[in-house]
Amino acid sequence: QLAIQGPLALKAMQKLTSTPVEDMVYYTFKKLDFAGVKDVIFSTTGYTGSGGCEIYFANEDGPKIWKAVMEAGAEFGIKPIGLAARDTLRLEMGFCLYGNDINDTTSPIEAGLGWITKFVDHKNFIDKDLLLSQKTNGATKKLVGFELVDKGIARQHYPILDAQGNTIGEVTSGTMGPSVKKAIGMGYVTSAFSKAGSEIFIQIRDKAIKATVVKLPFYKG
Repeated sequence: QLAIQGPLALKAMQKLTSTPVEDMVYYTFKKLDFAGVKDVIFSTTGYTGSGGCEIYFANEDGPKIWKAVMEAGAEFGIKPIGLAARDTLRLEMGFCLYGNDINDTTSPIEAGLGWITKFVDHKNFIDKDLLLSQKTNGATKKLVGFELVDKGIARQHYPILDAQGNTIGEVTSGTMGPSVKKAIGMGYVTSAFSKAGSEIFIQIRDKAIKATVVKLPFYKG
């Protein structure tokens, strides 16, 4: 699999297939001939929020496709990047990463993912009653985005405090956002501190670093 991301990704990749892909709708896919390789799955998905595609192919076709992708993207300034770079972009968009921001101890209601949780009469699923209660009555904790006011970088598992030093939550993701040029992060806090504008503190080593809860996404391009 390769992820080719960015606003010019589809335009660049169109050079490698005769099948129209430049105007594909987000979150759709096609099976097509790509860079001389048959039956490549071309999907308009990704985890950066910047548009683009993900392509799936047999392992043995990897070197050929990689070379073709880099050549096709050269005029657009394509560059290879690693997982850490991708992670900063998904965080700027407020995308949850499983194992960090969501796991088997969190709920989609707490994580702000109620839009993918459909409640239908006479249709049951695991923890339906709990999730319905959280949706109706409110969850006791919520996943929020925050920007650091003071200098520092929030990291996963750092405690989140109130002004009195009481622990009110925990950081799930944090980085320096390259696009927003701010230290940003996400974490779960008690619901009383989940509104945008709430003042919180991130415990970084022996210091409580001031931060402000903000509305997601961080990047609004």
